[in-house]
Amino acid sequence: MSLRAAVLGHPISHSKSPALHSAAYAKLGIDISYTAVDLTERTLPGFMQEVRRQEGWRGLSVTMPLKTAMLQEVDEVRGVAQVLGVVNTVAFEESGEGVRRIAYNTDVAGIVDAVRNAGAASEPSAVILGGGGTAASAVAALKLLGAGSVELFVRDPSRVQEARAAAAGVGIDLAVRQLLDAAGPTAAADVVISTLPPRAADGLAAELSARGGRTPGVLLDVAYDPWPSLIASAWQAGGGSVVPGLEMLLYQAVEQVRLFSRLGDEVNASVIDVMCDAVGLPRRAF
Repeated sequence: MSLRAAVLGHPISHSKSPALHSAAYAKLGIDISYTAVDLTERTLPGFMQEVRRQEGWRGLSVTMPLKTAMLQEVDEVRGVAQVLGVVNTVAFEESGEGVRRIAYNTDVAGIVDAVRNAGAASEPSAVILGGGGTAASAVAALKLLGAGSVELFVRDPSRVQEARAAAAGVGIDLAVRQLLDAAGPTAAADVVISTLPPRAADGLAAELSARGGRTPGVLLDVAYDPWPSLIASAWQAGGGSVVPGLEMLLYQAVEQVRLFSRLGDEVNASVIDVMCDAVGLPRRAF
């Protein structure tokens, strides 16, 4: 029986997940075919019905705009995903009752590992740019990193339900503000996590450059194409550390590979090395 896994989302053609996962499974000697499937919230239920009729599925990586909608398509939600109500991973688990679809959130671990690796301060002052499912994961990650509160800057403050629910669930203070007011607090923060789509932070980047001051903290820009983004370039010019979204993607994908391969800690440094090579990430960071 052929084994399979996939990344789901819209748009999806830009995804680096197939390269990361395929490299890992080749190194592990497991024949898991990993593809990209373009799905919207409207087409997700039909796809999941097909999946239930098919054998050989090991896992699904879930990206925007499906991170909340997938909750309705699984049998169980585990870990921090229960608190956040946002998932990015579905593992297929064999049980006495057949195959069960188990949802997880590995984005939180991906953010924590990426930011810690960049040398973020303990108990950092923290800013998140943008709302949505990834912002909710960022809220939980900042709690784990020791932040006592978070400033969230968005275009539309009425559309931050997921981030507010995450803050309440993990017990961290959240202040929601207009994105137009983000430049000063962003420049001064110890940790900034941008969950904005590609180029959506270009205006803020121009403001940071125009201010000409220092940006001494750590910036994680979840968008990784094009790279470097304008905000990443502006941040680095101000003396801060920049973490590309591709690094976060790697860390969360490692956790997915452990689940999909069912090999746990056998997904070790040698596997991570080939995953880095597959997407052009330097090994020094891992």
